Amino acid sequence: MYAPKHRGHSSQQHHNTDEGMGAAANGHGHRARPAPRRAKLKVLLLVIATSLVSVYLFSGASLSVHIPASAPRIHLWDSAALLRDLNATRAALAGARAELAALRAQCNASSYLLESVLAGLGAVHGDTPEAKDFGGWPEEPLGELKLAIEPHRLPLGFHANFGTDELFPGLGFACRNFQEELAQYMTYNVSGECPEDDALALQLALKGCEPLPRRRCRPREPARYAEPAPLPRSLWAVPPDTTVRWAPYTCKNYTCLVQRARTRGGPYFCKDCFDLEGKERRRWQADNGGPGFSVDSVLRSRAPGTVRIGLDIGGGTGTFAARMRERNVTVVTTTLDLDAPFNRFVASRGLVPLQLTLMQRLPFADGVLDIVHSMNVLSNWVPDAVLESTLFDIYRVLRPGGLFWLDHFFCLGPQLNATYVPIFDRVGFRRLRWKAGRKLDLGAERNEWYVSALLEKPMT
Repeated sequence: MYAPKHRGHSSQQHHNTDEGMGAAANGHGHRARPAPRRAKLKVLLLVIATSLVSVYLFSGASLSVHIPASAPRIHLWDSAALLRDLNATRAALAGARAELAALRAQCNASSYLLESVLAGLGAVHGDTPEAKDFGGWPEEPLGELKLAIEPHRLPLGFHANFGTDELFPGLGFACRNFQEELAQYMTYNVSGECPEDDALALQLALKGCEPLPRRRCRPREPARYAEPAPLPRSLWAVPPDTTVRWAPYTCKNYTCLVQRARTRGGPYFCKDCFDLEGKERRRWQADNGGPGFSVDSVLRSRAPGTVRIGLDIGGGTGTFAARMRERNVTVVTTTLDLDAPFNRFVASRGLVPLQLTLMQRLPFADGVLDIVHSMNVLSNWVPDAVLESTLFDIYRVLRPGGLFWLDHFFCLGPQLNATYVPIFDRVGFRRLRWKAGRKLDLGAERNEWYVSALLEKPMT
């Protein structure tokens, strides 16, 4: 209902108006009364105002809109107090950082003063001064070695992903113990040809100086290089001699390496590995009476197609990877060029070599491999602590349900239950298969044993 526009209407007009309203209300009038427009407008304004208040409150607009102090405010939370607390916290952190920097400066100054006092006392007593320490190096690094081991400042400053404003080189901790050899390795002509020092690099790596620093030189390649054979023929083909630089090795061709399998004695590592038509051709083909498994029997322990990628630790010339490649499984082979071009040979077969020593952390993320295999490398010649750390690292890179095939682990009889079984149990593998047998190649009186085990990383 709304008020009339003019107050001077007669009673008859009021009577007619009331009759018209009554007729409209009873549905008997010829025309309905118009809707109350002002009421609709008020509802619309109320909806708009409510929406604006909601947007204002929940979008945090109160943090950026300046409202006069005299204006009334509605506080669902005290945003101004939160801002004050945040600013106070930032100020406190900045002050703490400044104080920490000052303390570091004072410590450095105190250390320098103490060293000066001790040096003065030593001079008074006639002590021989010690050689100056250059960041932990007994002699000041020079040339390419200095370039390789020092940090390099990032051109764009601090990087959040790195958490620093410098790039630090990857250099083995033990390299500090062999600075003379490392300086020799890093002495070369920049942009020229690298020296023939493969044996030096390998010796440094075996001493724990790994990873070695990068070098700005080009390795010498063999003359008259020949393309490798195509797959799958390359898996069982000895490559041409022209694919290798033979200077670092005792043998100067592959014929010599193949014939080593037929010689007695000799300090050769895996001396029959290059004879692809001999024992190497028969490996992992069948489950025999000895402590070994076949590739097919191991793969049958998993659902078809679920073993896809893996690692072979100490795989020699890559025959295990070749067997798995024939079954559509990709396996990376770790191997070392111990007086023979193992890495080149693996690559010539169309497989992936990885030069890696036993002490190095496996270069894989957690839980990414379906299978890890190792034959003969992990045995009682490895210190117990190193062996246990290696087994935990293998556990780390395997996915849940992944397989660890420990192949021909050898040890003395008393060591098996007293030392190694407890280590395997501590790592947490679940046993799927376990076979043990006597190792008789060096005589029964030595009481040596082989153990082959198929172990599973439990499902989570």
